[in-house]
This record gives sequence, C-alpha cells and structure tokens, in this order.
Amino acid sequence: MEWIDLLEKTTGEFAQVLATGDLAAPVPACPGWSLADLGEHTRWVHAWATHAVTDHSPDGDSPAPGPERDALVDGYRAAAGRLLDVLRQTAPDTTVWTFGSDKRAGFWQRRQFHEVTMHLYDALDSQARAGEWRLGPELGWDGLDEVATLFYPRQVRLGRTEPLPAPVRLVATDLDRSLVLEPGAAGEPVELAAPAADLLLMLWGRVPATGPAAAVLAQAKVTS
Repeated sequence: MEWIDLLEKTTGEFAQVLATGDLAAPVPACPGWSLADLGEHTRWVHAWATHAVTDHSPDGDSPAPGPERDALVDGYRAAAGRLLDVLRQTAPDTTVWTFGSDKRAGFWQRRQFHEVTMHLYDALDSQARAGEWRLGPELGWDGLDEVATLFYPRQVRLGRTEPLPAPVRLVATDLDRSLVLEPGAAGEPVELAAPAADLLLMLWGRVPATGPAAAVLAQAKVTS
C-alpha cells in the first residue's frame, strides 16, 4: 500500500474539518474533548512520531500553537507536513524507535495513517457528519490486523486489561476473511460479523458491537 500517499490525503481531509468545523463541538468518542482538543492531540501525535523517526526516541514534545482557528490549523498542517517530509526522506527499512516489535520507519507510515483515519472519523462525528467517513475494505482489514497484532497484545502485556475471556472471531463480510482475538481463551467462542471498516470502528469503541461478542469485548480494553 502507498501509505505516504494515503497519509497525505487523510491529513488533508482532517485539516479541512479543522478549518471549517465548529471547534467547540464535543467529540462523542473522546469525552471532555472538543474538536479543537482533538486537533491539538493529533498535531502533537504527528510531531511525536516525527521525533521518533528523526531522534530514535519516544521523548518528543512540542508546544501547542494555540486554540485559535488559524493557529490550530496552521500548526496541524505544519506538523503533518513535517511528518510526511521525514517519512518520504527516510527509507522504510531504516531502524527507528517504535512502540511495536517492528522497529522500522515503515511502521510509522502505517501507524500514522490509521491514527489520523480514526481521528478523521471523530472529527466528522463531532460535526454530525460521521456518515461521510469512508474506509475501503482492504484498509479496514489492515486496521483490524493492527489491532489484533499490535494494540490488543500490547494492552495485555502492559497490564492495562485482562485477556478476553472467550475467543472472538471477527468476520469481514465484504472480504470473506476472518481473524480470532484470544484463540486460546477458555470461554465459548463468539463471532462478530460486519464490513471490515465497521468492525474497526467497533474495536476502537466508535460504534457499539452487537450480539454476544459485545458482552465479551466489554470485559477487556482491546485498544488504547
């Protein structure tokens, strides 16, 4: 996948919502946050990821440009642009700091795309425009794979959650693919079937899961 091109497109869409939306509107999936708060968070994450690539360290920080629209939007676009420039200039197999087992710069191409994609959903949702969010089946499936192989195991490893009490089979109905979270769990297996992008929204807590799987997923924090 052309991650950098996808990242450039999605950061541009996110910036456009910041430039035109109601910055005071609450973000349903992020209690206590406004669209302005979401914009600053995503700006900071882009700058932090850039530091991880350039300085091989998780200790990056950057001051907020300010909550006014011009400062916020300009600050976001600058951070996204700097991230894109650094990722373009760094070979994907270059060793960098990451929080996953994959220690290559390509990790950040994929991770930052999924980061801003989910927050684009949040930004649109804050403006009652969530129906405009689009994610193709293959990208939705890749996001599910990231949750299954990176975020969920990390949550368990760091002691942020207990393992799921039963295997959860995720079935992407638009791809005829499936994967299982916690296949060795002792409980009765459950299934959650939906288009890949909808499954991704469910795992990230943006929309509710349905059926017996909902109760199982509610017993563990699958994502951070």
